[in-house]
Amino acid sequence: MPQESTPRRERKRTVQQMVLVGVIASAAGIALGLSIHWFPPADSTQADKVDTLWDVLIIATVPVFVLVTVVVLFSVLEFRMRPGEENLDGPPIHGSTRLEVIWTAVPAILIVGLVTYAYIVLHDIEKAPAAGNPERHVAVTGQQFTWSFAYNEGGKKFTSAQLYLPVGESVKFDVGSKDVIHDFWVPDFRMKIDAVPGITTHYRITPKASAIGNHDIVCAELCGLGHAFMRQTAHVLSKPDFDKWVQSKIAKPAATAGGAQPATIDAKKLFTEGNPDTSATACGTCHTLADAGTTATTGPVLDKVLKGKDAAFIKQSILQPSAVIAPGYQDGIMPSNFGDTLSAEQVDALVQYLSKVTNK
Repeated sequence: MPQESTPRRERKRTVQQMVLVGVIASAAGIALGLSIHWFPPADSTQADKVDTLWDVLIIATVPVFVLVTVVVLFSVLEFRMRPGEENLDGPPIHGSTRLEVIWTAVPAILIVGLVTYAYIVLHDIEKAPAAGNPERHVAVTGQQFTWSFAYNEGGKKFTSAQLYLPVGESVKFDVGSKDVIHDFWVPDFRMKIDAVPGITTHYRITPKASAIGNHDIVCAELCGLGHAFMRQTAHVLSKPDFDKWVQSKIAKPAATAGGAQPATIDAKKLFTEGNPDTSATACGTCHTLADAGTTATTGPVLDKVLKGKDAAFIKQSILQPSAVIAPGYQDGIMPSNFGDTLSAEQVDALVQYLSKVTNK
């Protein structure tokens, strides 16, 4: 029986080396990909399914990346031009119909499989809860550069500058926008969707027991100069605590007992840090104010635009920022919900502080 030719043996050895390197690199890549914590905690039932889809994509795509990379690297190594071969033509190449069918069919089958699985996951996470299980609707409205949330609890309607949810209950978000396109995203829940003017979009999540606590709300669509500051907080509460919060929103606020004065407010700190309890944006993130040591330029320099202005003008600028627009700036940059995210006492403290430091 004739022995294999030397070139044939070399090609066979090269293929074996490529397969060995490919298998080892694929296994290492998959292990590394699955061990990395790509996302924040999965705090909704939908998040678990999304994370599983991600793991499946890693398992399916790492070998493809490794295959292409290994073939390219071995081709460069084995078929590179060597000294003295600059003017030589390469050997004649004949196509292989079998190989062409394989490298067309295999990726096509892989893509169809992944798309089908992704559709199943999408259908599953969008499924409404079974009949008899409660589902809460919360209307989410985006506007430059803040979010607001409208509730209807037992026929009582109210709005909140913060998002509050009970643990373990499905909630369907009805998402809209007053001005430009925003994107409502809570990373810990994994789900996000565009807020489009004139259109109501939807998605639903169910917070898990591990979700009790605070979660960032982010706008994931570039929506203007203040986009980076369009953040709120989602508070996931136990059912009893959520019911207490609802009652506090429905009940009329009680008068201060005995005419007691509110605690002293550090207006300078409020200016530079905002109100973390309600996610009121810190003024200093957008404005320059010498006394506070802030140098932001998204909004006008307060030392200049408030010079000589009275308290009434400053208060109007906080609560109704569209009333007077500083030259060179456009309407809609400043959030219009400070009346909701700051108490009356905090607003008055800011007004007094700004009036004092800009009119020295």
